[in-house]
Amino acid sequence: MSTPSVEPVPLPAKRRLAQLAMLAFAVAITLGAYANVGLAIDGQIPSGMLTYGLSLGGFMLAAYLVLARFAPWADPLILPLVTLINGLGLVMIYRLEEADAFGASANTQLLWTAVGVVLFTVTLIVLRDHRALQRLTYTAGALGLFLLVSPLIPGLGQEVNGARIWIGIPGLGQLQPAEFAKLALIVFFAGYLVAKRDVLALAGRRLLFIDLPRARDLGPILITWGLSLGVLILQKDLGSSLLIFGTFIAMLYIATQRTSWVLIGILLFIGGALLAGLIFDHVQARWEIFLDPGDPELYNRELGGSWQLMQGLFAMGEGGVLGTGLGQGHPKEIPLAISDFIFAAVGEELGLTGLMALLMVYALLVERGLRTSIAARDPFTKLLAGGLSFLLAWQVFIIVGGVTNLIPLTGLVTPFMSQGGSALLSNWILIALLVRMSDAARRPAPQAIQDEGMTQVFQR
Repeated sequence: MSTPSVEPVPLPAKRRLAQLAMLAFAVAITLGAYANVGLAIDGQIPSGMLTYGLSLGGFMLAAYLVLARFAPWADPLILPLVTLINGLGLVMIYRLEEADAFGASANTQLLWTAVGVVLFTVTLIVLRDHRALQRLTYTAGALGLFLLVSPLIPGLGQEVNGARIWIGIPGLGQLQPAEFAKLALIVFFAGYLVAKRDVLALAGRRLLFIDLPRARDLGPILITWGLSLGVLILQKDLGSSLLIFGTFIAMLYIATQRTSWVLIGILLFIGGALLAGLIFDHVQARWEIFLDPGDPELYNRELGGSWQLMQGLFAMGEGGVLGTGLGQGHPKEIPLAISDFIFAAVGEELGLTGLMALLMVYALLVERGLRTSIAARDPFTKLLAGGLSFLLAWQVFIIVGGVTNLIPLTGLVTPFMSQGGSALLSNWILIALLVRMSDAARRPAPQAIQDEGMTQVFQR
């Protein structure tokens, strides 16, 4: 009997058409929002709407074609969801540009979006098998550490608004390397935890109803805690500090299924926050603002004080349930509305209803990533997909919690919406990694077609 021939299972045509239709719908919503802004401000449709629409649609069509060719079995919802969020971000930046606020530029953001889509497609084309990243575990860790500390290098790093998290690149302006460092560190965390999860899952002494880990196994969490404190102390970057430590704890729990690691992480975080608040003025100031943003002494500090937080809260209160309408609010009154507080600007013009819809889109995007983690066939993919999904969810929670005064402000930006290149580019790479892993997790086993009269079998 001859050896069966192996052929890939073809992708259903209806599935591709459905994905393309959802992508077109996301672009159509963006164009409708553009038209709404123009009609509200000038009483006419913006003259550049067709250019924006064709550009955004062309970028996403190119991304779809690459995805259909190199990751055909990937989750069909991921790209349309990201397109919708990115498109609404472009609309809000265009609206702020029309209000002559903070030097907003929709053209610049559209260019960064194009670069992000290019990085998305390049990642899919070059990274045919994401499991190859596991062999680069320690290389990714070293790269992540270098990117984190690079702003501290004399002559390279730049300090902006009291935080030293930027580096200057000739011809490109400023770049925030921590945005790319977090991706490299998550690859490192995934590879390391796959190799060490059996050891880290061992139980030590039992305290009440919890099995504590052995003292000798506390090294990784203590090192990560120290790294996050170093980022907070040396760079005054509370956002990246929270992202790194929180994501590591989540991935540690996914790897070991030990609740004790989460409790230890929470205790270390509380201890580190209290220590930093007592020693460092910038952390103490954030805490004071969180406790009483209406304090006149804090409010008068303006940028860097509670003024920006209160203006954001006032704007969202003005928006109410249904919002003032796109183009009919006063986002110019919100400090940093193009970056840290773009969520508040959306809340003013789209109201609580619009904010809840936006959060549902983010939640659905995170859910698709977590579903990829659950469906993955190997531990590395489970950890990497779970870590990247948690990173996205954690970032949205931190920025939304800060803007609404649920937690202290951290200086993070809203993924895919805030103006800037570093965060947008790194998030498009994150989405490419999720798409690649989703394709591997959802792809059926290859179909083996035997000789005449033989039954078809499936090889795994």
